[in-house]
Amino acid sequence: MSGAKPRTRKGKSGPRRPRRISSILIGATGSLVGGVSLGLFVVFGVAKEVHLMVDGEPIEIHTFAGTVAEALERADVKIGPADYVSPKPTEPLTDEGRIEVRHARKLTLVKDGRTTVRTVTALNVGDALKELDLDPARVKLSTSVMRQIPVTGLRLDVTTIRKIQVIRNGRRIRMTTTARTIREALERNGITVRKGERVRPKLSAFPEDGQVVHILPRTPPRTERIRPEVARLNWNALAKCETGGDPRAVDPAGTNFGMYAISLEMWRAVGGRKTPVDWPAEEQTYRAQLLYQKVQGRWQRQWPNCGARLFE
Repeated sequence: MSGAKPRTRKGKSGPRRPRRISSILIGATGSLVGGVSLGLFVVFGVAKEVHLMVDGEPIEIHTFAGTVAEALERADVKIGPADYVSPKPTEPLTDEGRIEVRHARKLTLVKDGRTTVRTVTALNVGDALKELDLDPARVKLSTSVMRQIPVTGLRLDVTTIRKIQVIRNGRRIRMTTTARTIREALERNGITVRKGERVRPKLSAFPEDGQVVHILPRTPPRTERIRPEVARLNWNALAKCETGGDPRAVDPAGTNFGMYAISLEMWRAVGGRKTPVDWPAEEQTYRAQLLYQKVQGRWQRQWPNCGARLFE
C-alpha cells in the first residue's frame, strides 16, 4: 500500500522505545550505576529497528529478537506454511532490516469455464496472474488487474485468447479466438462444416492455443470389404518402414504419396480420390489394404523394400 504512514508496533515483552532514546537512557543509567549498566547492556543489547511490511501495510518495530520468526512472533504477526515471508523465518535479524509478509489467500479461478481454487500470495490480480503464469496481454478478465485480493479470497473469471489454424482443402486459415469449442470458433469465423465433412479434433473439443484443426472432405465410398486376414497384417510396421508413418509424406521424385508410398496410378485403381496426402491415415490404410487384395497378396512390386514387414 504505497504512501501509507508506517505505524509502530510494540513487542510482547513491553513497550519498545526507539533506538536513539534507548541509547540515551542506557547512557544515563551507566553514569549512575557504572558496572551494573554495562552488565545490562551486554545481556540485553540494543533494540533493532525493523521495517515490516504485512500485506502491503508498513509497520516499524523495535525488537530484541534474534531471528525473523522471533520478530514476527513478538509483533503478533502470525504466519503459515503457504505464506510468503522474506527473508526466511530462520534468517538472523539485522538492525534496519526489512521483512515482507504476504498471507496466502484463495483465488477461485474460472478459466475458460473451468473452475479451480488456487492459493496465491499476490496482493492484486495482476501479480496473481504472474504467479499463475498467465500473460495479461493474452487473457480477458472479469475485473481490473489492479483489483486487490483480500485475505478472505476472490473469484476471478479469465478467458484466454488463443491462436489456432484451420486446414481445409489444402488451405490454411489462421485465427484468434476465445471460443470454448472448435464448433464455436469455426462459426465465429464464418466457416461452415458441410454435410459429410469430418472435423478433427471433434467439434466439441476445446481449441487449445496452437491447435491445428483439420476439416476433412467426405470419404469416398467403400464398396469392397477388407478380408480379416488382410486387416490382421502389420500395416503399422509397413507404414513406418516406408515413410516413418507420415500420412503427408511425398517421395523426392513426387511419384509416391502418403504413409504407404502409393503411386497415383495405384491409388486411383483402388477408388482413391485426389492424392493420398489429402486423406487421413484411416483412409490411406483402407486403400492400401484394398491394393493388397487387388494384387492378390503379391506385394513385392508395390513395396519391394518394406513389404515383408507386413508379416512381422
